[in-house]
Amino acid sequence: MTIQWDDATRNAMLDAIETSIGTSPKLRYYTGDVPANCAASATGTLIVEMTLPSDWAAAASGGSKAKSGTWSGTATGTGTLVAGYYRMLTSGGTVKEQGTITQAVVLTTSASTAANSNTLTFTATT
Repeated sequence: MTIQWDDATRNAMLDAIETSIGTSPKLRYYTGDVPANCAASATGTLIVEMTLPSDWAAAASGGSKAKSGTWSGTATGTGTLVAGYYRMLTSGGTVKEQGTITQAVVLTTSASTAANSNTLTFTATT
């Protein structure tokens, strides 16, 4: 069975997802396999956490959504870590969405900074 929606319906669903997740959510990337469901505890190693802007996505248009504002995060791991899945959480920490990352993203960092100075140098951003 194949299901298709028109643009207006897709826009409404996408905007409802953003409303449900709420303002200033957190986006986390982890190594390993995605947990069984959103209520399950995270697995693997947390690679990065981003706190997104209050209005983190533009209004849906043409059946798609674009990110809004500046998305930035803090890396928590060092060395070469491969992201296996992500989780989107409310600002209060409730997981609302998760999914696998099917294309391996390798982020190689440099640990050449002083202690408590979280500056990372990426050898590549592609």
